[in-house]
Parts: sequence; structure tokens; C-alpha cells
Amino acid sequence: MAAPVARYGTVAIVLHWAIALGIVGLIAIGLTMDHLDIGQLAMFRLYQLHKSIGITVMLLIVLRIGWRLAHRAPPLPSGMRRGERVAAHGVHALLYALQIALPLSGWAMVSASVFAIPTVLFGVLPWPDLPVLPGLHDKAPVEAALKGFHHWAAWILTGAIVLHAAAALRHHFIAHDGILARMLPARPRRKASTP
Repeated sequence: MAAPVARYGTVAIVLHWAIALGIVGLIAIGLTMDHLDIGQLAMFRLYQLHKSIGITVMLLIVLRIGWRLAHRAPPLPSGMRRGERVAAHGVHALLYALQIALPLSGWAMVSASVFAIPTVLFGVLPWPDLPVLPGLHDKAPVEAALKGFHHWAAWILTGAIVLHAAAALRHHFIAHDGILARMLPARPRRKASTP
């Protein structure tokens, strides 16, 4: 019988999947805004929703990083090769960095926007602009640079997510080493039947 897999705690698992769901939604909304002609009102609503989810994901990732700093991750399987370990740590670092950089760049882009449209999270909570950017004399080139960064960083994050998911599936279906199970919700244990 295989040894039980060391798992992440409930808080880490909930934060991971909430952030993942938010990011998938942000990617879908971003692609819709970039590639579909949906009319001005629908576009405005999508932008507001995108900003609301983006800020929420940013706050969740800050919580996740804080939780991670206070709670050690389960060890990787002892049989993992050194190159795989380095790649895993590198991709995780890239994911964390992009999950902070993307919402910050989006927030900065909105703050530097020539349109100066306020952000109201989920239509309820006004969200402030970042300091300095709204008062810039010539905001257009700053907004354009931030938009370009946000666009390409989103594509890099999408690629990192695909790589991360592919590696997790490889570990689950090919290596059978329990890596994926560490981040899945625990199944309730069945009680042994009595004779």
C-alpha cells in the first residue's frame, strides 16, 4: 500500500481554486473584450466586471502568499528529478509574480486612462486609482505602455497555467506520484462496513 500523500491545507486549497476560477474568468472576459464586437454598453459592463474580478484575484493572491509564507508547502516526492524540481519551483514563482503584476498593471492602466472612468467593484464598492497616475500631464503613452504590458503578461500567464496544468496531469496520469492529489479537495473516507 502506497504511503499517504502530504497534502496542502484546506485554506491553501480553497484559495488556489478560487484564484484559478477567477483567472479563467478573467482570461475569458479579456478574450471577449479583445476579439468580439459586443457593443459599447456590454463592453463597459465587461470592463467593470474584469476590473472587479481582477482586484478580487489580486487580494486573494496576497492572502495566498501570506498564508504560504506562514505555512510550509508539502514536500515534493523524493523520486522527483532535480530538473523537475527546479522547473516546478520556477513555474510557481512565475505564476505568483504574474498574478500580482497583472492586476497591478490593470489597476495602473485604469488609473492612467485618458477616459478616467471610475472603478466600482461589482457595482457596489468604489475603488481608488493608484496615486500619481491620474494627474499625469500626458497619460496616453503611459496608458498604452501599461496596456501592452498587461496584454502580453496575460498571454504569458495563460501559457504558464497551461504548463502548470499539463505538469499536474502528467504527474497524476503518468508518474502516479500524488502531486495533483495534494491540491484536490479531500474525499470523505468511507466507514468500514461491519460484518
